Amino acid sequence: MRRWIFWEFSRGSWQYDVIVAVLLAFIFLTPREIFRDQPRASGVVLVPSSGTGRVFYIDHDALDQVAEEKRRSEANRLIEAKYKERLDIVRVETLYGSENDVKGFLAYAKE
Repeated sequence: MRRWIFWEFSRGSWQYDVIVAVLLAFIFLTPREIFRDQPRASGVVLVPSSGTGRVFYIDHDALDQVAEEKRRSEANRLIEAKYKERLDIVRVETLYGSENDVKGFLAYAKE
């Protein structure tokens, strides 16, 4: 058992190959939910919406330190910087996680 724990097998042996196969299986077959690893959007992302306006997801780092009354103007600035177009942001909603921590913001723009 000591040899398996400290990986004391020479390269090319069948024991070495088994350990490598087990490690690769663990890496590629373990579901993300076990480690709470979820993909994160960076900055500002256009979200598909069914309404008439456009919806943007804004990462919490971009607006978290901004006062609530100034979030619309800051969201407008961020969207304009990324997408190079001027939009009228109607409202900005805060997205909360399961533990009431801020996950991000949704900015609603009218066409």
